[in-house]
Amino acid sequence: MNSNANTDSSPDVLLIGAGIMSATLGILLKELQSDTTIQLVERLEVPAAESTEAWNNAGTGHAAFCELNYTPEKPDGSVDASKAVKIAESFEMSRQFWSFLVDQGVLKSPPSFIRRTPHLSFVWGEKNVEYLKKRYDAMKVVPLFADMKFSTDRAELKEWMPLVMEGRDESQPVAATRMEIGTDVNFGSLTRAILDQLQTMEGVSLHYSEEVTGLHQEQDKRWRVDIHNRKSGQKRTVRAKFVFIGAGGGSLHLLQKSGIPEGKGFGGFPVSGIWLKCTNPAVIEKHSTKVYGKASVGAPPMSVPHLDTRVIDGKKELLFGPYAGFSTRFLKQGSLLDLPFSIRPSNILPMMAVGKDNIPLTMYLVNQVRQSPDDRMEALHEYYPEAKKEDWKLEVAGQRVQVIKKDPKKGGVLEFGTEVVSAADGSLAALLGASPGASTTLSIMVTLLEKCYKTEFNSPEWQAKLREMIPSFGQSLATDAALCERIRKETGEKLQLN
Repeated sequence: MNSNANTDSSPDVLLIGAGIMSATLGILLKELQSDTTIQLVERLEVPAAESTEAWNNAGTGHAAFCELNYTPEKPDGSVDASKAVKIAESFEMSRQFWSFLVDQGVLKSPPSFIRRTPHLSFVWGEKNVEYLKKRYDAMKVVPLFADMKFSTDRAELKEWMPLVMEGRDESQPVAATRMEIGTDVNFGSLTRAILDQLQTMEGVSLHYSEEVTGLHQEQDKRWRVDIHNRKSGQKRTVRAKFVFIGAGGGSLHLLQKSGIPEGKGFGGFPVSGIWLKCTNPAVIEKHSTKVYGKASVGAPPMSVPHLDTRVIDGKKELLFGPYAGFSTRFLKQGSLLDLPFSIRPSNILPMMAVGKDNIPLTMYLVNQVRQSPDDRMEALHEYYPEAKKEDWKLEVAGQRVQVIKKDPKKGGVLEFGTEVVSAADGSLAALLGASPGASTTLSIMVTLLEKCYKTEFNSPEWQAKLREMIPSFGQSLATDAALCERIRKETGEKLQLN
């Protein structure tokens, strides 16, 4: 699938990677400045086949409603909800932008990528029940979470999540929170719809089976990018004013190839994932929510266990996991040499410091890799006590590369999140990291534009267009209850969620 009409060897923008990040940035730039010329290159034969693909992506509608790792308990026992507030607000920005694209006719069928799916947090044990109540109290006062419900009533919990409660020890203290307006988002479907529209636009070309082999900034500040066609073996060169590296786990290597000083000191720690996928339609039918629990000690954020209803390619699915694993690949379809080849003199000390400071994470991953099928079922039974082994099969998820960066005090730290690294002159930017990733794409890309297109970003034309695309732009949904309610109602109607 190549769109080579309008191929330009000197585009304004080169997007590397055909995932949700590049698709969003591409359509944003065309809306803000319609004469922008764009080329997109993707090493695989189809778009959205790595982190963005539904089976690979752990982030389906992350709005911080149910993910307990975004609301840590502080040493004094209080709950810090600041990260959850930021993520929830970012997700609302995404909803507004998708609603705008529906109005523009870019996204023709909202149910093909977003559906209403309640988000629940579930815990057991006295201490965890106490924590969940404190979390609820801290979040309930923020307009973004005003509709959250909390319950310890077993009859009510059974209505909310029958599979989770059936066969559970009656003496076990349990509690859950529920956000009715949670959603399930298929980012693969969303990305393909945006790219389908992009390739019809003047000055845009999409190229698949093409891999970037080198990039170098020339004296005129344009980037010379060497590209190799993995099918034909042909080579070509593009000279772009601005380069965005949105290649998921592949971004670190390309950032290192660019040689920008801002990229020095960054490393990557790959974490793989495995799902248990339900094969029994009767069981799948009984569960219609996303139920998240507390992560094990040392577990990375993308390994927070959840019993997860999804709709993938029009079919309802039920997953449990993800179980973490370790591979030296940075991409699911990458090379086992990805990790060793990423080590540089500038990042070896941060990587060693992270290894020393994250022994619990290392032990957790070792134990996960050694798990037997019975071990995996034991974990599932904590969330679904009556699960039968014959109803579940393994499904391999995507690769995540967590960011390692220099730290003046510790030498290096492991960042659980996303990081935009940009050149001082704004001519190149790379996105590193994982969760919450896809759900906050729009917020991440607006921040990137502010960094890399400073003059245009602050112009009255761009500011007005941004407010048209994101009606809450420049305002706070976290403090303005009336605005939050109005925006949610409008986007809910346009996205067919109400």
